[in-house]
Amino acid sequence: MRKSLVFFAAIGLSVALNAQNQNQVYLDYIDQWKETAVQQQADYGIPASITMAQALLESGAGKSELAENAKNHFGIKCTSDWFGGVYYHDDDSKGECFRQYADAAESFKDHSVFLQRPRYATCFEIAVEDYEGWAYRLRQCGYATDPLYPHKLIKIIKDYRLDTLGVGVPVPVREGIVSAPVAKEQPKRPLKATVVKKNEPIMVIHNDPEPPYVEPLTAREERDSFLLMHPKKKCNGVTYVIAREEDTYSNVAFRLNVRERDLREDNDALGRELKKGDRIYLSSKRNVGANEYVWTHTGQSLWQLSQEEAVSLTAILKYNDLDPSIRTFRTRQKIYLKKTKEDDNVH
Repeated sequence: MRKSLVFFAAIGLSVALNAQNQNQVYLDYIDQWKETAVQQQADYGIPASITMAQALLESGAGKSELAENAKNHFGIKCTSDWFGGVYYHDDDSKGECFRQYADAAESFKDHSVFLQRPRYATCFEIAVEDYEGWAYRLRQCGYATDPLYPHKLIKIIKDYRLDTLGVGVPVPVREGIVSAPVAKEQPKRPLKATVVKKNEPIMVIHNDPEPPYVEPLTAREERDSFLLMHPKKKCNGVTYVIAREEDTYSNVAFRLNVRERDLREDNDALGRELKKGDRIYLSSKRNVGANEYVWTHTGQSLWQLSQEEAVSLTAILKYNDLDPSIRTFRTRQKIYLKKTKEDDNVH
């Protein structure tokens, strides 16, 4: 009887210590996205525990700037084959390009698709239950540069018992998967591998026929085609076009054969999505306006005013001594578009 009491007391102490490591924000996030993580395991073979731990770590449980503004919960950066929305954010370097999504669920799915790349193929040699093996292998394959990345994932999984997610959920069978050597930093434990047997179905990404070859347009033809659908207009001596429904800064830059960042800087649009009806200036806006000043209307944004008058945001801020954090005008306000006599020190 005494031994039983000691045993249950030990269990109670363990549960209490584990509870101390748990953050309510993390618990709420897990409750919200656990079913999505399990579904990714069923669809793509990535352990739900790993998906959830990465989401918690990369997004700060959905509270990071990328998660809130770009719905990017895994810190996935833009790649040459990415044609979706983008969000610029300082990371390893200033103003790096990150993928932007319509919602967090799209981010979870893209994370699973992203891990289907050849560089992560060896991750799928590891059993879905072996979350420690997966954590170390992701680091080896280059998902993160932080040497402590595997340890951080493993701690989150243990603290929040994420290893209970997806238990018993079957994963897609992959063709030709064989065992691979375990990295030195991984725990010495046998790895289970899924090997395809004859006549077993394999995961098919798509079975669409290869499209016929189409001669690509030259850069000039691409530009001419774009301008045919986007007639040029002028404001304050600066040429612009009007954005259509399907336009993004990325594809507009491609069709005009210019760098996307240059196009965004010309339009003061770093970190901003392009919307239908927006003006897209094809060169830098001017530092002075056509008129000396304009009156704003309630709810008008500083960026909208800059685009409507073809005057750079920097110039407007200087002429009016405005706080750079201003986004919209709450009242009717007189805004100067040129240097005034009372402000001779502005250059």
